[in-house]
Amino acid sequence: MNNELTGNSAAQPFHQELAALKEQLVMMGRLAESAVRQALKALVERNDALARQCRDEDEIIDSLEVKLDDAAITLLTKAPLASDLRLIAVAMKICHNLERVGDEATTIARQVLELNAEPQLKPYIDLPSMAEIALGMLREALDAFITRQPGQARAIIPRDKQVDALNRQLHRELLSYMVEDGRSTSRCLNLMVISKSLERIADHATNIAEQVVYLYEGRDIRHTGKGAATLGATNPKGDPQPDT
Repeated sequence: MNNELTGNSAAQPFHQELAALKEQLVMMGRLAESAVRQALKALVERNDALARQCRDEDEIIDSLEVKLDDAAITLLTKAPLASDLRLIAVAMKICHNLERVGDEATTIARQVLELNAEPQLKPYIDLPSMAEIALGMLREALDAFITRQPGQARAIIPRDKQVDALNRQLHRELLSYMVEDGRSTSRCLNLMVISKSLERIADHATNIAEQVVYLYEGRDIRHTGKGAATLGATNPKGDPQPDT
């Protein structure tokens, strides 16, 4: 009995630190989402000050990535079970994807500053729509990780194709603008970069969703296109797969 109590007592600090790691991931996700929203608001409102603020605040997300990586590495040395190791490894991959989302927000902000130096080319309707889909995917993927819902994560993956289609559609439209009026080329290219950044944010959300499926179902579905179509293998309790 005493050994059992000692073991449980020793595990408590580890699980507390693991819970703190998850909380920091959620915070990082909120910061990354906020940065993208801020960059898109700067685009729609033609607000240079907001774009510069978004660009300059990327360091906050970068520093949080370093902090999370350090905490995860420390936890790897303490993990009592292989399932804990998998969870920490997945958390580190999620952290990296969130940092890349922050980078894409910075890229968008830089393009906004260039766009605002010229007359607006067209109403910004498609880009905010793409952003809403991509950020919805990101938010739901993180929620699936925290709440242990691999089925929810699977349902996110097919939506990446919707963002891809919108990106291709906008690129075709902007190409036609350039053909018709060469003076629009620089603005079109900037808008293409923003569109591509939003498409990449959806890709990062998909990466996170795939990692959630791997963590809780023990299946690597990367590059398979298996999203919501394959739900039978979902662990009903949403727990990390047991050690084998």
